[in-house]
Amino acid sequence: MWIATFKLAVRNLLLHKMRSALTLLGTILGVASVIAMLSVGEGSKQQALDRIRELGASNVIIRSVKPSLEEGGAGNQNGGSNRYFQINAYGLTYEDLRSLERIPTGEIAVPVAMHRKDVNHGRRRLQETRVVATVPELTRVKNLQVERGRFLVHDDNEKFANVAVLSRGAADALFGFEDPLGEPLLIGDGAYRVVGILEAQDSGLARPTASGTDDQNRDIFIPLAAARSRFGELQRSGPRGSREYDRIELSEITLAVKESKDGPDLVRPTAAMVRKLLNRSHPKKSDFQVVVPLELMAQAEHEKRIWNLVLGSIAGISLLVGGIGIMNIMLATVTERTREIGIRRAIGARRKDIIRQFLLETTVLSTTGGVLGIVLGVAIPIAVTLAAGVETSTSFISIVLAFGISVATGIIFGVYPAYKAAAMNPIEALRQQ
Repeated sequence: MWIATFKLAVRNLLLHKMRSALTLLGTILGVASVIAMLSVGEGSKQQALDRIRELGASNVIIRSVKPSLEEGGAGNQNGGSNRYFQINAYGLTYEDLRSLERIPTGEIAVPVAMHRKDVNHGRRRLQETRVVATVPELTRVKNLQVERGRFLVHDDNEKFANVAVLSRGAADALFGFEDPLGEPLLIGDGAYRVVGILEAQDSGLARPTASGTDDQNRDIFIPLAAARSRFGELQRSGPRGSREYDRIELSEITLAVKESKDGPDLVRPTAAMVRKLLNRSHPKKSDFQVVVPLELMAQAEHEKRIWNLVLGSIAGISLLVGGIGIMNIMLATVTERTREIGIRRAIGARRKDIIRQFLLETTVLSTTGGVLGIVLGVAIPIAVTLAAGVETSTSFISIVLAFGISVATGIIFGVYPAYKAAAMNPIEALRQQ
């Protein structure tokens, strides 16, 4: 009986191909929009989470922040009637580093001093490139991977060695197809020798600037001791020719927290200790920022769930419209087939047989539209990734959810037309022409 009813349902739908196709279109677009929107949203949020994870879930990152003038950002001013220069002293210090190293839950504190320098190799030049002065442990806390050569070693800092490690983008820009290892490099006014090249990566050292976000794949790494000796602590804060300078000893300190048997439970208490400790040594101005990647991950996860819920709800409206289309077409079908329903009832068909027939027709419509919508919904994110380079992520759950809602919507909106057809009086139905 079910097989015969199914064949009859398919035959009835094929009698009106155009009408059935247009009804299918609403369901197809609804399912495709749910899958595509969730895929794009999931991809963007996953990319944000990956960047946060690269900062290290067990790290506490402290960064120097320039305070506003109201908070006492200016250190001192010198000048005459026509010319002046200004020095703003703020940010993390080496004394802060020594204090953080004494925190009992901390495993290691890694300092970083960032400078803007012109870098030259032959005729190739990178202007205002970010030069990261640091220690060998940076690779451990920032997940930096060496592609060729080596990273900085303790001997480099002890000997104030003029060596440099290039990020992948910096190596390509300065050397092209040449082999950079062992080659000289001019950083500012000093000559350095390239000893290593890093793999292309999002290193977690990316920081927002006035002109956007730094490309960490163009960073150049040198020993902290050499940078402190040769560059000093003064950095021009404005454009070229500006007479305003910032005095910053350290731009960033990454504190790796000791592992706990209970997971990352020590990270938040350690961050609280860091804030309390630094507030004592920086009482007058807010010239530092404490970043806890673990907290950022929890916040990003929460925002991801809300974002997916919003996108899913918006796309679900399309499925609702498709369900309304199915109800509309089935009500029209019931009206057209009134005499057929009367004949079937007259020769012995029960009400549940009529209900089964019309529900099967709506199920066929919604299921077919759901399958075709899945194909389109999976293809759209792939096309977006290839055309726009936007990262997408299609999950199995979103496919099952969209298909399930599609079938359920078709059945729910098909119940009323089916019951309306079954409730017809056979005698009155036979009188219809």
